[in-house]
Amino acid sequence: MHISSERKGAFYSFWLGWVRKEICMLIGLIYDVVRKEIWYRLDMFFYRDMLMMLARNKKVDEAKKVWGDLKREEVLFDQHTFGDIMRAFLDSGFPLEAMEIYGEMTQSPDPPISLPFRVILKGFLPYPERREKVKDDFLELFLDMIVYDPPKDLFEDKEWKRESEDDD
Repeated sequence: MHISSERKGAFYSFWLGWVRKEICMLIGLIYDVVRKEIWYRLDMFFYRDMLMMLARNKKVDEAKKVWGDLKREEVLFDQHTFGDIMRAFLDSGFPLEAMEIYGEMTQSPDPPISLPFRVILKGFLPYPERREKVKDDFLELFLDMIVYDPPKDLFEDKEWKRESEDDD
């Protein structure tokens, strides 16, 4: 597929619209084509949108392929973008993948900032063991800050409500 430079912007906007609408079926094919075009340049948001869409749609294998591509291309994310991607994986029930991305975040040359950590900590509420690791790192990096810990029975109540709704 050859796309003239005049139509590059329109095509890219169209592609991002598909990603945001989460039309997964064709996105993978278009993703490979876009990266081969002469006008393609590294773009953190290109990868962020792909990873978040794949995480929300539980396409972990495809997300790992995209993650491998961005590492090979040496795309650098800022701390907020790491947080957004991790939350997408956490909200979709993939804490292991979120922790892998967290490992990348801790190795990033971008200096840590507190807000993405707080977003990540909230996403890890259903995963207390992993949350403790991130919380310890947060408290080590930001000595003068505190972390709110919800009551231990927070999720027990939610499970009870779900079960009681099924009984009706």
